[in-house]
Amino acid sequence: MSFYEQLRLKTDEARQHLVTAPIIVDCLAGRVSREAYISFLTQAYHHVRHTAPLLMSLGGRLPERQGWMRKAVAEYIEEEIGHEEWILNDIRAAGGDAEAVRAGLPDLPAEVMVAYAYDLISRRNPAAFFGMVFVLEGTSVALALTAADRIQAALGLPDAAFSYLRSHGTLDQAHTQHLANLLERMAPEDQADVVHAARVFFKLYGDVFRALPSEGGSCC
Repeated sequence: MSFYEQLRLKTDEARQHLVTAPIIVDCLAGRVSREAYISFLTQAYHHVRHTAPLLMSLGGRLPERQGWMRKAVAEYIEEEIGHEEWILNDIRAAGGDAEAVRAGLPDLPAEVMVAYAYDLISRRNPAAFFGMVFVLEGTSVALALTAADRIQAALGLPDAAFSYLRSHGTLDQAHTQHLANLLERMAPEDQADVVHAARVFFKLYGDVFRALPSEGGSCC
């Protein structure tokens, strides 16, 4: 069994905290409001804007024994730069105030998730950050395209309001094998740290969703 498959099995219980969040259940059932969708995009902006800076910090902190990862990190940086602007464009297309979001602050769950990611890189094992990549990419592949279709059907918003969900759902499908290959090459102690980090990120990312409005007519 590949390490990627082991990682999925070892984190399945933690994953339930995310996928059973009321907002996600409502969304996939077609119960959706424009305000809740914009709330989701708002929190997404506040963590996605840190993706490239986190990866840059990661690349600079890898010790020599992990130096072989730098090429993969550089490729991730190139692909991730600017994605937060896609989210702001989606907010505008959905009728939200993108500049207010840009100038605003995240809700506490998103702020804590980002803070943990920086702490993981600076104080513990930089390679463990790929636990966050596993959680976000895996969630995107599993839910993003379906969620975009359900939200658009319910709200009648234009395609321009779904560039983040649809592009990430498609891009992250392509990234899955790349991530699996990277994780497979890691030393056992780094793989163990990735498992631990992924469990934590499922909890933290689940908390982001659980803090969003969800009451019969709301959706992520």
